[in-house]
Amino acid sequence: MAEMGKGGTAGKLAISVQKRLTRAQEKVMQKLGKADETRDAAFEEMVANFNKQMTEGGKLQKDLKAYLLAVKTMHDASRRLQDCLADMYEPDWFGKEEMDALTEEMIEKEMDNNLEDTDTLWLDYHQNIMDKPLTSLDSYLAQFPDIKARIAKRDRKMVDFDSARHHFSSLQKGKKKDEAKIAKQAALLEMAAPSWAQGLISAHQVAQTNLSFNQAEEELGRAQKIFEELNVELQDELPSLWDNRVGVYVNTFQGLAGHQEKFHGEMSKLSQNLNDIMTKLEEQRELNEGTNHSESASSAPKAAQRPGPPPSRPAARPAPSPDLRQQRADSAEDEEPDADSAVTAATGPTTTQQNAVTNGSDGDLPPGFLYKVKAVHEYAATDGDELELKIGDDVLVLAFDNPDEQDDGWLLGVLEAHWLQNKDTSAKGVFPENFTQKV
Repeated sequence: MAEMGKGGTAGKLAISVQKRLTRAQEKVMQKLGKADETRDAAFEEMVANFNKQMTEGGKLQKDLKAYLLAVKTMHDASRRLQDCLADMYEPDWFGKEEMDALTEEMIEKEMDNNLEDTDTLWLDYHQNIMDKPLTSLDSYLAQFPDIKARIAKRDRKMVDFDSARHHFSSLQKGKKKDEAKIAKQAALLEMAAPSWAQGLISAHQVAQTNLSFNQAEEELGRAQKIFEELNVELQDELPSLWDNRVGVYVNTFQGLAGHQEKFHGEMSKLSQNLNDIMTKLEEQRELNEGTNHSESASSAPKAAQRPGPPPSRPAARPAPSPDLRQQRADSAEDEEPDADSAVTAATGPTTTQQNAVTNGSDGDLPPGFLYKVKAVHEYAATDGDELELKIGDDVLVLAFDNPDEQDDGWLLGVLEAHWLQNKDTSAKGVFPENFTQKV
């Protein structure tokens, strides 16, 4: 029995090897153009669509699995980020109790409010994508290997059919030649053999020729039947499979989009709560900073801060005309200067005069001036009637001739250095009050 088993296995192996050799020989003959090949353009187009469909489905499956891995990674990162926030939120910060409640909500499921914690949301989201879109896609792609194997088998059987067809055709063409040879051999045998043996020899030769021809014909019929059965099955399945791809892709992405919408909708509620707490914390911080600034300003000298923009003015006042300035200068020259004025004009203000102006009390200011201010910020004049200021300039403030002309937030004055040098107010101008500090 063992010997018979070994012999049967060896026989099958020999048949398989012979088929491969025959197919290889047939393919070589077809490529060399010495044998025709069965071709079906419509079926070849179906196979091309099948290969494209299988490639696209495999890529979608790969990318969907990568997306699931990214969801898991994002879940882990979100959990660590939330733990970090809970650990670093200091007890004295505003909204600590609200933050603890939100953290607890993100850890435990609140059945009363029908809210889900973030872990549950992430896990459900991951599981839903795996159970529905991915499982549906896996089932869709599971049928491709079997169909691909049957397409390959159909190609092999087509080569067998072509080989059997060519072999039968060659026997058919050589049948007449064989019959001619048999007739010639029979004539020779008639001369050499007894009469009773001539008929037997002729019948044997004809039987051998017919046997080879019949075997080739039977082999052609079997090869054709196997090929046509596979061909018809695939011609029915491939177009149907190609059409089904639309429904599979729609179900995959529609399901994914639905799960995304639900997940992000629930997450946005928790994110909004966290954003509200952070907003309140920022408002409390700004409030505390404002309080601390007010307290420090009342107990310590004011620190230099950049002021806001100067107050708006209804319209720019025109600068004094040259004629008016000349008249003021002529009137000043007509006055008889006293001894101190003469000295001042020649050598500059005396120490007594400087002390009189810079003492800091309104009573020691020159006549006509209200008080003195110091520029704490630079100001570039934008109109001809405005006063240019540099940090540290002392300005003597004057009253407006017509109080109705004074704009809110603006003062009229002259630089103290100009007054000490020239003893006139010809260079007076307006300037923003919030750029100066009273001294």
